[in-house]
Amino acid sequence: MRRRVTIRDVAAAAGVSITTVSHSLNDKGTISADTRERVRVVADRLGYQADPLARGMRRSPIGVVGLMLRPLDSLGTYRPGGVDYFTRLSGAVSVECLDHAISVMLIRDLTRLPRSPLSLSLDGYIIDDPLVEDPVIDLLMTLDAPFVTIGRDPARPDFTHWIGSHDADETARVLELFAASGARRIALVTGEDANAWNLDSESTYLSWAATHRMPPQVVRQPEAAGVDGGRAAARELLARDPRPPDAIYCLTGRHARGVLEELTGRGVDVPGQTQLVAGSDAEQARSSNPQITAIDLEPESVATVAVGRLRQLMRGESDLGPPTPLRNRLIERGTTLRGPAAG
Repeated sequence: MRRRVTIRDVAAAAGVSITTVSHSLNDKGTISADTRERVRVVADRLGYQADPLARGMRRSPIGVVGLMLRPLDSLGTYRPGGVDYFTRLSGAVSVECLDHAISVMLIRDLTRLPRSPLSLSLDGYIIDDPLVEDPVIDLLMTLDAPFVTIGRDPARPDFTHWIGSHDADETARVLELFAASGARRIALVTGEDANAWNLDSESTYLSWAATHRMPPQVVRQPEAAGVDGGRAAARELLARDPRPPDAIYCLTGRHARGVLEELTGRGVDVPGQTQLVAGSDAEQARSSNPQITAIDLEPESVATVAVGRLRQLMRGESDLGPPTPLRNRLIERGTTLRGPAAG
């Protein structure tokens, strides 16, 4: 069977972004008449047609928005033990929407079948941590549905309807914290999901290491591996060099807990020999001994901004200005040398 032409195919053939294709075919945005016509000609030539089922579901407002937690789609469970960020975010989005008489529907990957027909007819969508070239974004653009993302899609530099922290800045902040307390051999433990959090953090780390003439030490473990993944990461680092790193930055709290348990089980003094920071606070970080210094991603603040921007799009406002970066809170605890303090 012939493969169905997608909005991404039209964008590639026309030499424009997916956003431009969506706006051109739906008479949106401030695109020139020439570009709009060129996109339509290319779409006709390729035989592009929007998803008829999805198109048919778009109708008058129903007072419901969808919240999609993309990292949970790849974890294999929507209830990862100890990870309270997603629970906090879901609750905060729901409460924020209640203030505006809007309901929230939790939805999974819209490109995964079977899917609830209702999930295609919502008034707007909030997507947490989209993947690179996320097909869900392609689908929503085809639908011409209002949506915002928490975190950016690195493959869409022209897409500005996102909010959240600049992951590169947070990584640099942690590295400077380590360096200020004397760390010279710093390792990074990331997840494997292809999203901005992992990719931007690793890119910043490698650039920082090169600038400071520090040999990079990067270990990647699946997010779903949790604490066991952190243990494996610590074993890999020690297999490379029996001397433990001076400091380790783990993006997830569950990985950080596993690293801590493996290091202390081998007699490594944390933080005396190795400092440790988690890029996302979690129950595993708060209940460990010593407690793990972590970044609170503050989903309550994220929810307020995300819902506000989505409501603007739902009202038909398309020019929202540049992306809205948010600064998170670093909570210093017992695994860093400056001592436990909140800041």
